[in-house]
Amino acid sequence: MRQSVGRTGVCWDSCMAESFFGTLKDEWLHRVSFTTRDQARRAVVEYIETFYNRNRLHSGLGYKAPLQVHADYLNRQAAA
Repeated sequence: MRQSVGRTGVCWDSCMAESFFGTLKDEWLHRVSFTTRDQARRAVVEYIETFYNRNRLHSGLGYKAPLQVHADYLNRQAAA
């Protein structure tokens, strides 16, 4: 069996996850409050699926939204 995450307390072992959760907390989570865990869980999923994965500008994508990058890809494929 192979370990999927790094050692405890070493942020460089899981830098992508650390970056995502830092962004989630800084941009959104610290600004809202929840009454139940279920409410929080549903809100986090909604944030990820409706904003982070679709509309948020990502530095790794040249500061473009994922939907925009996908549309550009499809347009290039159709033109080829």
